[in-house]
Amino acid sequence: MDAEKNYLLIVEDDPDILKLLDTTLAFKGYRVVTARNGKEGLEAVHKERPRIVIADIMMPKLDGFGLVHRLRLDPATRDIPVIFITATYVTPEDKDFALSIGATRFIQKPVDLDEFLKIVAELLKQGALPATEPLKEFNFYDGYRIRIEAKLAQKNKQIARDEHLLKTREDEGNESLLASLRLARDEREELKLLLNQVREQLEKIPKTE
Repeated sequence: MDAEKNYLLIVEDDPDILKLLDTTLAFKGYRVVTARNGKEGLEAVHKERPRIVIADIMMPKLDGFGLVHRLRLDPATRDIPVIFITATYVTPEDKDFALSIGATRFIQKPVDLDEFLKIVAELLKQGALPATEPLKEFNFYDGYRIRIEAKLAQKNKQIARDEHLLKTREDEGNESLLASLRLARDEREELKLLLNQVREQLEKIPKTE
């Protein structure tokens, strides 16, 4: 890979995972650029086209689904391969939606680094993909809404389960359970905010589309 002309873009809001992927790829000799959310990632793409985009799905400002949709809307970036890395969107339905909007590969966290490097090497050897046509706006946001609603339902079940366990347990594991519950509640609020944003976008789309 020519480090002067090509780079790999990592878009990830978790600093530990971002550092892990950055260090792993740099050690293998790749030139790497990092971004902390989809908005920063999109700005990086517009400054200099990457060979591959490696992105988390659940991120602030602009998440992975929104990032890929915008890349596919632009004819100049439709053929850039995108690797999704996620811990939240892991069901077959999530994967199907990711592929339908133009994601190239789908990796579940925790990341198997050997598998990850193999996929990166394969995509670099393969080169630019056939340009992926974007979904129509309504189909994208409606599918997105369905995925978020499913995640929110799962998160509510997890929180209810953890709250019940917390009431019935009196052992030393409570601190760990409390930390898990706080994280789940934070993720639930993030999902609620995202769902409201997606519903607002749906309302703006003309009914004739």
